Amino acid sequence: MPRLHLIVNGRVQGVYFRHSVSELADELGLFGWVGNRGDGAVEIVAEGPRENLERMRTFCEEGPEEAVVSSVQEIPDHETGEFRVFSIRG
Repeated sequence: MPRLHLIVNGRVQGVYFRHSVSELADELGLFGWVGNRGDGAVEIVAEGPRENLERMRTFCEEGPEEAVVSSVQEIPDHETGEFRVFSIRG
């Protein structure tokens, strides 16, 4: 199962970004987590079907209505199969 690891920068905290990502992940059948980082970014690690990960990446480039995404950095990562759900972290 492929893995997507993103760091999303901009106005992405306090604008329902994590919850929107979590809802989309549930809809797409993805496993992993989303969390706020101390530097103001949001980090996402997701595993699932490649086409669904692409849909997640596309969503993260825009974010929910109140968000202003300035950049999306993709971090090369290997799938582990360690996740059974998609969760929201601090």
